[in-house]
Amino acid sequence: MESNEIKDLKGTLKAARRADVVVVAMGERSGESGEMTSKGDISIPEQQQRLVTELVKTGKPVIVLMMCGRPVIFNEVRQQALAILCTWWLGSEAGPAICNVLWGDYNPSGKLPMTFPSHLGQLPLYYQYKSTGRPYANSGWCAKYIDIPSEPAYPFAFGLSYTTFEYSALKVLPGDGGKVHARVRVEVKNTGRYEGEEVVQLYVRDEAASITRPVKELKGFEKIALKPGESKEVVFDITDEQLGFYDNRMNFVVEKGDFTFMVGTNSRDVDSVSYTLL
Repeated sequence: MESNEIKDLKGTLKAARRADVVVVAMGERSGESGEMTSKGDISIPEQQQRLVTELVKTGKPVIVLMMCGRPVIFNEVRQQALAILCTWWLGSEAGPAICNVLWGDYNPSGKLPMTFPSHLGQLPLYYQYKSTGRPYANSGWCAKYIDIPSEPAYPFAFGLSYTTFEYSALKVLPGDGGKVHARVRVEVKNTGRYEGEEVVQLYVRDEAASITRPVKELKGFEKIALKPGESKEVVFDITDEQLGFYDNRMNFVVEKGDFTFMVGTNSRDVDSVSYTLL
């Protein structure tokens, strides 16, 4: 590092030791994302990651504000920081909105609209990939890397809250005999100490079709508010919209057969139940 950088780092660490909590703003500049700003490397700068490492060594709680306009890679930061708030690049009210979350005046409920990789070699990375035909496991003849994890840093639709939620009693219920083929019901309970909102998500997998289908697709979601200890039943109607797809001739078709319905807090952490369309 240059002498000026070392001097700045020493000054930053000195200030951090006097603080109760350290909040670090890092990531991309606003001009680094958007149209005509593609990157070959979406990792955040090494100096930024080193800064967090050194701040953590002070023993102070370190909170990171990750500013970005795309998925970014920050493995050291996410492994070391006490908490991370993805702030994106918002408008003129970004400051008050961020402070409301940090101070606890607002309990966050947002979910990531894209998958965040943990390594460049995983790209392109998305949750609705096609099946490889091999099992997804950690050993043997399966779909995996031998030198890096196969899992992303954060899956699609991931997002934490100051409270916690528990999913249970996932069931498939009969439809109405008409447009609604079935109904998927799940119980969601606020198991934490604070009131919060949760985005309950429905994913569908077509187990066998005339063309290859994704391993899962988001087909519904509902945002609910729960007080501590409160439970709520969420029901998703299963219609042609959830089960159908466009074939090679761009015709929307619904094929009979086996399906798997998945419900959870993000695309990875789901409970599943089977269903057959007769």
